[in-house]
Amino acid sequence: MTRGSRTSVDRRAGELDTIASVLPMDRRDALAALLTDQDIETLRHLVNEGMGENTLRALTSDLAYLEAWSLAATGDALAWPAPEALLLKFVAHHLWQPDQREIDPDHGMPADVEQSLRMQGCLRSPGPHAPDTVRRRLATWSTLTKWRGLQGVFASPALKSALRLAVRATPRPRKRKSAKAVTGDILSKLLATCRSDSLRDRRDRAILMVAFASGGRRRSEIAGLRMEQLQAEEPIPIDGALPLPSLSIHLGRTKTSRADKDEVVYLSGRPVDALNSWLMAAKIEKGSVFRAIDRWGNLSRHPLDPKAVTDIIKQRAAMAGLDPREFSAHGLRSGYLTEAANRGIPLPEAMEQSRHRSVQQASEYYNSATRRSGRAARLME
Repeated sequence: MTRGSRTSVDRRAGELDTIASVLPMDRRDALAALLTDQDIETLRHLVNEGMGENTLRALTSDLAYLEAWSLAATGDALAWPAPEALLLKFVAHHLWQPDQREIDPDHGMPADVEQSLRMQGCLRSPGPHAPDTVRRRLATWSTLTKWRGLQGVFASPALKSALRLAVRATPRPRKRKSAKAVTGDILSKLLATCRSDSLRDRRDRAILMVAFASGGRRRSEIAGLRMEQLQAEEPIPIDGALPLPSLSIHLGRTKTSRADKDEVVYLSGRPVDALNSWLMAAKIEKGSVFRAIDRWGNLSRHPLDPKAVTDIIKQRAAMAGLDPREFSAHGLRSGYLTEAANRGIPLPEAMEQSRHRSVQQASEYYNSATRRSGRAARLME
């Protein structure tokens, strides 16, 4: 890399620092090397326009991949607007048939392009891409083209036909984000591994209980939770027992909410106790609620990385004697709705807590729970 190129990368890295709160800054230097000046300017514009953090992270990740692929496949930065031939090349490189490659080594993504992407950490899994991933990256490419005031050819008949035929030729079974839902019985097993009063056990117990009881919050929402979002509520009276502690969590703008809507969910009882126990032991009064803890037990000032939430769930699953490969953070979200269905809680009431906007998506968990325990599945009991 020349001195001029190095200077440009350093400058872009500095510009990325100005929007660090909403980008995956553990990859700052890699992003600075991949993205162009115009890419950085587009991202800064979107931050100023108030784009949701999760959406912007996903868009940045897709943009970085597209730029890396373009450099590896053509030797040039991504074209704006992209010619139809480049879009067709992208489809051909990512949706291919393993059987055909055994016959024709040139089928699919060329070996040198694949090696380049792997060396940069952009490509991890072997084989063709998932069709949904290809569609999403094409959609990102199309959206960014429009934001630059340009006309793309993403709706061309040739591209639609190529995409349709490629998807049909590379069938892939749809996988859930978490192979198994973390329902009440599994959650109890995970919580049983958090027995001690250590900081780590208190934190993980609070994460599991808060994420589940608040409707199965997304890992980014748990990792990014701040003290300013918590508000104590009046205790909930219970006949013949002490009132239950209660608090509200102001989620603000979420993945599925409108830009002007402050999403709010409520916690009561044991999850509130677990959260208060963690905050008191960690002496957290402001800033991030859930933070990293190093091997010596020292508490970081920085929030957890969203991936760490999944890592915690997998670690607790292994400690509980379960297969960690079957669980992820999304298992808490699907598990909340599945458990609500198992307990007979009406779907609209459960959706008020989970903040699902799509009845169709949320009802899938209800339908599965009903079918599993219904009469049609018990004809030979």
